Amino acid sequence: MNAAKRREIFACLKSTNPHPTTELEYHSPFELLVAVVLSAQATDKSVNLATKKLFPQANTPETILALGEARLLSFIKSIGLYKTKAKNILATCQLLIQQHHSEVPRTREQLEKLPGVGRKTANVVLNTAFGQPTIAVDTHIFRISNRTGIARGKNVLDVELKLLKVVPKEFFLDAHHWMILHGRYVCKARKPECASCIINHLCEFKEKTI
Repeated sequence: MNAAKRREIFACLKSTNPHPTTELEYHSPFELLVAVVLSAQATDKSVNLATKKLFPQANTPETILALGEARLLSFIKSIGLYKTKAKNILATCQLLIQQHHSEVPRTREQLEKLPGVGRKTANVVLNTAFGQPTIAVDTHIFRISNRTGIARGKNVLDVELKLLKVVPKEFFLDAHHWMILHGRYVCKARKPECASCIINHLCEFKEKTI
């Protein structure tokens, strides 16, 4: 795919959603960090249902630690892998207090040292909370990057590094939000809705559903 076509794809996505953002509900970088950790192998909707009850009770490292594991589990037990996630969140809270003055760090290196935080989670926090031009490649972005031809790769890191090179700078900050939402609602895994796709005429997918 050439640069002009990529630019037009992102221009089209922007035209329908000028200010995209995550569908996770949060009011601080710490709330976003917790929500993203909870969202691994879970839907944003299920996470939002849990955090709507959790955050009014505890939304800082200190207050979540004060809950203790049993009470934290009671808030997030509807989410997949909730026991592991609870342990990671409590350990992360401890490190934030001890090493970061209870603040969420603003570098990938520091974020990835927190329990339960991998490269994708770090990228989401850096981009969404702090406005850094990162691209967090999830299953949706991996799929549509390969399917459309925007950036093909064998694994998520490969796709991320290619996107970092080919996404036009003017679209960089919002690129991963547009792609996630497009993959979630239009370019679906099993049955992409090509007939209603705004970038259909630019997409290089050979098996379009129209």
